[in-house]
Amino acid sequence: MIHRNRLRSAWNRVGSGEIHRAPREWQPWLSDTGSLTQKIEKAIGQKLEVRVLRDYSQSLNNDESRYFRFRIRRCRVREVFLCANNVPLVIAHSVIPTLSSSGSNHAILRLGKKPLGAVLFAKTRKHSKPKPPREIARLDKSSALWQKCSRYLPEISSPLWARRTLYSLKGHPILVNEIFLPELLRYSVA
Repeated sequence: MIHRNRLRSAWNRVGSGEIHRAPREWQPWLSDTGSLTQKIEKAIGQKLEVRVLRDYSQSLNNDESRYFRFRIRRCRVREVFLCANNVPLVIAHSVIPTLSSSGSNHAILRLGKKPLGAVLFAKTRKHSKPKPPREIARLDKSSALWQKCSRYLPEISSPLWARRTLYSLKGHPILVNEIFLPELLRYSVA
């Protein structure tokens, strides 16, 4: 039996109508197709702080590998907090295949403390629009992404809401998972 306030599975397409099963206060954040960085900065009235948690190479897991049209063995994973006044609002977990960060993208993806959204939504980048499908999820304690969040924030409670999108940077794919933290709800969405 499906409860009205729960999604059927971990990840669901936004266009499937499942967005309406998410709590109303999260729906504007989950359904927005623009830059999350810009949306949050507008809501908080200041620039976001980016705190890099990890930036490392690893093998791709099965759930993430289905997003890529070709077989990928190794990738770069970048995990950051997007913060306002040193308070984490979002955890971004980005999966960048090795091929996507080579060539002309190599210099672009030297991000440091710059948010990935600044690169993906730069006005000069014409090939950085999100590709369907965008998915949303209700993450509980059994989710790998929820468990990653709890390592950084042991006091975090379940559930968390997240979205993920496959972007293209100069024709190369980048998968971005954005996990919304409860503190984000302190700010209203315009």
